[in-house]
Amino acid sequence: MQRLLLLLLGVLIAHQSYSQKKTSDYVNVFLGTSGDHGQMSPSATTPFNMMNLGPQTNPHQHTGYEYYANQFYGFTHTRMEGVGCTGSGGNILIKPILGYDIDTPLIKNSQDGEPGYYHVDFENGIDAKLTVGPNLGLHQYEFPNTNSGLYIDLGFALSNRFVSENHEIEGNVISGFVDTKTTCHAGTYRIYFAIRIPQNSEIKIKGDHGLLINTGRKRVDVQVGFSSVNEEYAKKRLSRKSFAAVKEAADASWDKHLSRIEVKGEKERVKLFYSLLYRTAQSPFLISEDDGTFKATDGNNYNEEYKFYSGWAIWDNYREQLPLLSLAYPDTFQDIATSISNLYHYGKKDWATENEPAPTVRTEHAMVVLLDAVRKGYYVDFEDIREGLEEEAGSLDFGAPDKALESSYDLWAMSEILMDLGDVQKSREYLEKALNYKSYWNKDFKDLSKGDVDRMQARGLYQGTIWQYRWFVPWDIKGLKELAGGSDAFASQLDRFFADFNYNHANQPDLQVPGLYNATNQPWKSQELFRNILLEPFVQTYFNDNSKGIDPYVGRIYQNKPRAYLRTMDDDAGTMSSWFVLHSIGLSAANVGTPVYYLTAPIFKEVSLHINEETTFIIKVKNYDEDHFYVHSAKLNGEAIKRNWLHQEEIMKGGELIIETGPKPNKTWGTDSFVTEVRTE
Repeated sequence: MQRLLLLLLGVLIAHQSYSQKKTSDYVNVFLGTSGDHGQMSPSATTPFNMMNLGPQTNPHQHTGYEYYANQFYGFTHTRMEGVGCTGSGGNILIKPILGYDIDTPLIKNSQDGEPGYYHVDFENGIDAKLTVGPNLGLHQYEFPNTNSGLYIDLGFALSNRFVSENHEIEGNVISGFVDTKTTCHAGTYRIYFAIRIPQNSEIKIKGDHGLLINTGRKRVDVQVGFSSVNEEYAKKRLSRKSFAAVKEAADASWDKHLSRIEVKGEKERVKLFYSLLYRTAQSPFLISEDDGTFKATDGNNYNEEYKFYSGWAIWDNYREQLPLLSLAYPDTFQDIATSISNLYHYGKKDWATENEPAPTVRTEHAMVVLLDAVRKGYYVDFEDIREGLEEEAGSLDFGAPDKALESSYDLWAMSEILMDLGDVQKSREYLEKALNYKSYWNKDFKDLSKGDVDRMQARGLYQGTIWQYRWFVPWDIKGLKELAGGSDAFASQLDRFFADFNYNHANQPDLQVPGLYNATNQPWKSQELFRNILLEPFVQTYFNDNSKGIDPYVGRIYQNKPRAYLRTMDDDAGTMSSWFVLHSIGLSAANVGTPVYYLTAPIFKEVSLHINEETTFIIKVKNYDEDHFYVHSAKLNGEAIKRNWLHQEEIMKGGELIIETGPKPNKTWGTDSFVTEVRTE
C-alpha cells in the first residue's frame, strides 16, 4: 500500500512539473543541427534578432556548426537558420585562447543549450557561455588560469563571403563595420559593431583583420553590439546588465513568444511542436533602432514609427511561415508586411541588393505576400508602391516551365491588387497574362508519358520535377482541374502522384500538393497524408541532390533530434518548421493570397491560439485519440459546419472550433470544398 501511494505521488509530482513548465522549457535547440538534415544551429538568439551568437565548428554545415563535431574554431555572431547555398553570415569570430596562442585547441568536452543560451566546455579547461539581448551578444569565459586571451577575427565569414571591414580601438572598445556577401554571393550587407573587452587588456594586431587580446584574468566577459545604422547605435547596444539578467530576459522573450500558441497532448509531441515553433521565429530580423531609425536597401537612413525588418527568404517561407505569423503574431506580421512593401520604395531585387542592412536570401513572390496581407485585414498602401509593383510584374521570368507557372502566380496577384485599386482595365490585362499559364501547362505539364517527367531539373526546372511542378497553380485550382481533364481526372492524377512516391517534402515546389484533396470531394485523403508527413513513417524517393529511386528513405520526416529532417531538407528560414506547426494544430493555407485555411485533424487534444490579450481561438478534439486523424464533424462556436475550411477573419475573431475525429474516414464531411478560381466579373 505504501509503495502504491509513493508511486501515485511520483506520478502526481511529474504531472505537476510537466504542466507548470514554461513553453521555452520544451525546446530542443539541437534539433536539426547535424548534417544536411535541417541546417540549423543551437546558437543563442531571441525572436527575430539579427544577433545570432553561436559556435563555429570543424566540420560544419550551413550555419557553421555540426552537432557531432568536437573541434571548435570559436564563436560567431550572425547566421540565417536553415538556408541553402552553404549558408549566410558567420561574422566576427571570437576564440578564447591560452596566452597568445591562436592555435589553442578547442576540443569539446560537453555542451548544452536552451532558447537564448548556449554553453560548451573544452578539454583544456576553458568554459564558454553565450547569451543575447536585442542586437547584443554576451560571452562569458572561464579559464583554467590567468594566462587567458582572445583572438578576434573581424574578417571571418561563412563560405569566404567576407568583403571588407574597418575598425578603430578606443580604450577597451573596438568598433567599426564589416561588409559581407549575402547568400549565394548575390548581394552585400553591412553590419556596424562595437566589441567591449575587459579593461586594461593588452591588444596586438594579427594580420589584416585579426586582434590578439591578453586579459590576464580567469573570467573574461565580452559584449558585442550590432546596428545596421552606424557605430554609435552599435555602442548603445552594449549593456551594464549582468550575464544572468540578460539570459533571464532572453528566456522570458522566448516564453512570451512561444506561449502565443498553447497545445495540450502527448509530451513528446508537445516537445517537438515547441522545438519547431521556436524555429519559425529566427528571421526576418528586426533591425530598426529603439528610436525608429533604420538603414534601407538604398543605403540611406530613415526613421519611421513602425518596426523595420530585413533578412528575407520569401520564395521559401511565404508558403508557410508568413501565413503562420499572420495568424499567431498579428502585430509582428503587420510590421513585416510594411517592411516588405517598402522594398519597392528603397530598392528590391529578386535576390539581394548591394546595400542590404542584414544577411538575406531572396524576395520573389513579395507581391503575393502583400496581397495575402490585405486579404487578411492588414494594411498595405498599394497606390504608394504601384509603380514598383508594376515594374517588377513587367520583368518576370518565363524562361523555364516552372518559372512560367511561378510568374503567372505573381501576375494574378498583380491583377488582384489593381482590382482593389479600382483599375479594372489594367487588372483584366494582367489576369489575361496570368491565365496564359494554361498554354505553358499544356505544353510541358499535361503529358505525363514522357520519360523525363520524374527527373529532377528536367527541361531547365530549378528544383523539382515536371510531376512536382505541374500542381503549382494554387490561385486557380478550378482551372487546373479543367486542364487535367476534370475533377475526377484531377483526383486520379493526385492518386497516381502519391502512389508512385513522386512527392518531395525535402523542398518547397510541391509543398502544397498533399492538401489538394481538400479541393476535391475526397478531403480525407489530405487528412491521412498530413498525419503521415507529420508523425508517421513516410516513403521519400526524392532529395535535392538526385533523381527518383536513388537511396530512397522510409521513416519519419520530422524528428526531435540533431538529424531531424529528411536528408537535404533545409528548414529554409522557418518554412518547413512552420509547415509542421500549422498542420499540427489542424490548419493548412489553401492559397497564399486567399485568406482561407483548410481544416485537418490536430495532433493535440487542445490548441489555444492567443491572437492578443483579449482574443483566443480554441481548437478542441472531440473523442480524442492520438492515433485518429480522420475528421468526422466540426462545430464552430456551437454550430455544425459541413465545409472543410475557415476564413482568416473567423479565426481572428476568436471562438471555439470542435473537431471530432475517428479511426476511419467520414466520406460525407467536408466534400463541399473550397476551390480557388479567378474572378469572372
